[in-house]
Amino acid sequence: MTDASLAPLDSGITIRQLDEDPYPIYRRLRAQAPVLRVQSVGRTLLTRAEDTKYVKDNPDLFSSDDPNTPMKRAFLAHTLMRKDGAAHKRERDAMAPAFNPRVIQTEWMPKYREIAESYLDRLPRDEPVDLFSLLAAPYAARGLAVLLGTDEASDAQMIRWSQTLIDGAGNFGWAPEPFAKSDRANAEMDALFDDIADRHKAAPNSSALSVMLNADNPIEKSQIHANIKIAIGGGINEPRDALCTIIYGLLTNPDQLEQVRANDDWGRAFEEGVRWVAPIQASSRLVTEDTEIRGYRIPKGDTVMTIQASANRDEELYENGEDFIVYRTKNPHQAFGNGPHFCQGTHVARRAVGVVMLPLLFERFPKMRLVDPDAVLWRGFGFRGPTSMPVRLT
Repeated sequence: MTDASLAPLDSGITIRQLDEDPYPIYRRLRAQAPVLRVQSVGRTLLTRAEDTKYVKDNPDLFSSDDPNTPMKRAFLAHTLMRKDGAAHKRERDAMAPAFNPRVIQTEWMPKYREIAESYLDRLPRDEPVDLFSLLAAPYAARGLAVLLGTDEASDAQMIRWSQTLIDGAGNFGWAPEPFAKSDRANAEMDALFDDIADRHKAAPNSSALSVMLNADNPIEKSQIHANIKIAIGGGINEPRDALCTIIYGLLTNPDQLEQVRANDDWGRAFEEGVRWVAPIQASSRLVTEDTEIRGYRIPKGDTVMTIQASANRDEELYENGEDFIVYRTKNPHQAFGNGPHFCQGTHVARRAVGVVMLPLLFERFPKMRLVDPDAVLWRGFGFRGPTSMPVRLT
């Protein structure tokens, strides 16, 4: 048993502060209290990149199976996001054929390009356009519906389900209303998945739902549904928020935008955008045995929260980490996690945003500008991005 003391306890930081503007808080914590128990969240926050990576790389000591997370309540399932080892691998592998690099390149990206061009065609001109609601969200939703095999769901349904699941999974205050909404969304999704199962069994294809239903040794139906829900929850907000973040970063740094255009460096712009404002800001892990981090005792049964949002701006790794700088000499960000739970949709998001949408958007609207950069509202503690992106398409 270690004789080290517990990390200090903070009772002043609120969930509302973390939702509205967490970065000044994280900057202070990195300097003064990189290991801090935060009463409002009920977790020990880790804000240094070295510590967040250490936790994610050691799943035996820091388990994903955190019983105190709202995720299980929101999804009404014990999902692969809260499993480790063989159980996690079995469910992750069940969807893996749909995320095979060859399938992404040959099947999904051509469809994403068709969707991108179609959705760009319908954008109005000569008036303020909210790219968040009229482009980023529906583009992410339609592409994901095709990849998952839930084509029958409308963009509006996919977007609503995703946000409802995200709100529930991030409901660390355990308020009842987000869970009431997620209960209704779960019932709707389960009904759809049951309705379209026969179509996928009759005509197997590369979509995630189809490959799971038609596997030689399929996982349980409840977990097939949970896998699709996890993909809906993360597979819309990540590319949606990344796209809007990068658009904002480039339009507020026109010199960088000019260089990115000249060099066709949309991939670098993508990596910097997700570093600067990580779509998934934080993740919880259950401590399985007494341990120490930075000299503080972290007892068995405690829950640590890795703050990727802070790790991605760590002064030990980045100079001017608070700024959007595409042409950094190094960018070892943790926006998509690391270790066994590295985001399965990473390569889809990188291509859908960095290869397909960004160059098409700026080619189609070379003089696009923000209506008012200061009016763009950013929100989110667990997941973060702009909540609107008003531009003029000239």
